[in-house]
Amino acid sequence: MTGSPKKIIVFGGDGFCGWPTALHLSDKGHDVVIVDNLSRRNIDTELGCDSLTPIQPMDIRIQAWKEVSGKDIKFVNLDVCKEYAEMLQLLKDEKPDSLVHFAEQRAAPYSMRNSKAKRYTVDNNLGGTHNLMCAVVESGQDIHVVHLGTMGVYGYGSSGGEIPEGYLDVTLPGGRNSTILHPAYPGSIYHATKCLDALMFQFYNKNDGLRCTDLHQGVVWGTNTEQTIKDERLINRFDYDGDYGTVLNRFLMQAALDIPLTVYGTGGQTRAFIHISDTARCIQLAIENPPAHGAPVEILNQIAETRRVRDIAQMVASKAGAKLSYVNNPRNEAAENELEVSNNKFRLLGLDPITLDERLFDEVATIARKYKHRAILSKVMPTSHWNKKRTQDIGTNGEVLKATTPEQEKDGAPLDSWGIKA
Repeated sequence: MTGSPKKIIVFGGDGFCGWPTALHLSDKGHDVVIVDNLSRRNIDTELGCDSLTPIQPMDIRIQAWKEVSGKDIKFVNLDVCKEYAEMLQLLKDEKPDSLVHFAEQRAAPYSMRNSKAKRYTVDNNLGGTHNLMCAVVESGQDIHVVHLGTMGVYGYGSSGGEIPEGYLDVTLPGGRNSTILHPAYPGSIYHATKCLDALMFQFYNKNDGLRCTDLHQGVVWGTNTEQTIKDERLINRFDYDGDYGTVLNRFLMQAALDIPLTVYGTGGQTRAFIHISDTARCIQLAIENPPAHGAPVEILNQIAETRRVRDIAQMVASKAGAKLSYVNNPRNEAAENELEVSNNKFRLLGLDPITLDERLFDEVATIARKYKHRAILSKVMPTSHWNKKRTQDIGTNGEVLKATTPEQEKDGAPLDSWGIKA
C-alpha cells in the first residue's frame, strides 16, 4: 500500500470481482465496507444454476475473513438503484475516501436474454450509477469514484490500430486539434449501459468536479486470489453457465468435466483478458493514485493481453485432451476481429500483469474437478440469442456446427456433435 489507509466502500462487493477486491483492499490495510443487495445470488435462483463453487452467505464470509486476517469488514445490504436516501446517509456516516462501483448487472448474454432482462439491466445499471453520482455530490464530500467498466465500450471491430486509453486525439474540420472520448460501439445492452455510464462520469466531472476513474476491463479469468484461498469459506464464485460463465473459465470447467469446449462461431473473436488477482490489484492502484482535483475523468484499460478465442480453446483442449464443439454463435458480432490495446497507464503504476499460463489453468481446473458434482451440464450451452435472426438461424442449422479435436483440426477430419469421428 502506498500512502495512508483509506476508508473504501465497495458497492457490489459480494460478486465475482467485488468479493476478492474487497478482501484484497482489506488485506492491504484499507478500511472496507461492502454494500450489496445480493442480486447476483437471486439471479442464480432465476436461472436455476448456482456457482460451481459453494459460496457462503455474507455473514459467514465476513466472519471467516475476521478469523483468518484479524480485520473487520462491514456489510450493508442495500440496493443502490432503489434506496437512494439510505445510500446518501451511508456516505454521510462512513465518510469514505473512495468508493468502488461494481454494483451492476455484469453479463452481456443475460442482458440479451429477453425483454425483462434487457429492461432490468438498463434500469439497474444506469439508475444505480446515476444515484451514486447524485449521492456523492449531495453528500458534499470529496469522494473518489472508481468504476469497473469494460473493453466492450470500444466495440470489437477491427480498428486498424491500437486502442488508446479512453481518449482519442483528433483533427477537426479547419485543422483544429482536439481530444475526444473514443467512439462507443456497444455490442449488447450490457455494453450500452457501460457506454452511458462513461458519459455520466464526464458530465458529473465537468459539472460538479467529481473525481472519477473509469476502468475498461477485459474478460476476467481465474477464481481464487491470495486472500480467498486462506479459508474454504472465503472461496470466490465460479460461473460456468451460458449467461455468466466467462469464456476461459468456461473452457477450463468443460475440460475438467470431460465435455466438449463450446467455441462460438469460428472462435475468431479476439478479446482482452485479465486474471481475477490483477482485477483486485488494479483497483488498489486506481484508489491509491486518484486524479487531481480539476482533472478530467481518468480512463485506464485494465487488461493483461489479447488472445484469439479459438487459440485459447486449442491451448486448453491440447493440455486436457478435450474435444472442441464449434457452436452456432448466439451473438450478433463479427466472426473474426483483431484487437490491439494500450495498457501503459497501469504498467507505469507498477502493474506486472499475470498472463495466460497453463500452470494457472491447473488451479482453475482443480477447483472445477473438486466441485464437478455441483455442475448442471444442461446449463453450459448458450440460451440467450442476440436477435430474432440468430434464433432463427440456430433453429434452422442447429446449435452445433462442427465438433473436433485439436489434432483432427489439422487434418480436417469431420466429427459429430460429441466429438466422435464420423
